[in-house]
Amino acid sequence: MRGMSAKSALIVAPLLLAGCQPSEPSGDDASRAAAPDTLDDVAASNAPDDAPDDTIVKKSIIRAEVDTGPAEAPPLEPAQITVPFPARGDPDAAGLALVDGLIAGPAFKAGGPITIWGHSDSRGSDADNLAASRRRAEALRAYLEGKGVARGRITVIPLGESRPVAPNRKLDGSDDPEGRAKNRRVDIRVDLPSDRPTPSADRRTARPE
Repeated sequence: MRGMSAKSALIVAPLLLAGCQPSEPSGDDASRAAAPDTLDDVAASNAPDDAPDDTIVKKSIIRAEVDTGPAEAPPLEPAQITVPFPARGDPDAAGLALVDGLIAGPAFKAGGPITIWGHSDSRGSDADNLAASRRRAEALRAYLEGKGVARGRITVIPLGESRPVAPNRKLDGSDDPEGRAKNRRVDIRVDLPSDRPTPSADRRTARPE
């Protein structure tokens, strides 16, 4: 600083010293500097100062999958549906959809015996009603056979008007159309194969462990 006055030297010297000092981190740089890089650093920062390195527990953010094993299949049960019939003719599309749903079920696919009960309302003679119930049951047997079901697997039982589920007449003796419509029906039941015990038999023969 030759040729510089003493007063100027006093001004310049502090500025030179400030330029030599390391700069302080600011903003995000300061946050990153203060934050640990890994979970290992977090564990190390929480450990006592005098703890040896091998005592620091390292935690993982990865959760082990819990193996609960295969889900147990529900027990196979017999299945039954009721298909409504019009006064004359075959069942409508909704009735046949019920039969299709039965065919797609596990009980049907198990290959057990099928029983079809035909029913009628009380209008007409006993003989006519019995014949009508037989025609309805046989119509659904033919439908199942058309789906590939063996005829020997199916039993048809016509019951005529003997098993009503609703009144055919009201209390004043007048006709009950809604009740008669409910009685014109076919019940289809699919039982389990004879070599498979029913759920109730399983419960009776089960032994405590």
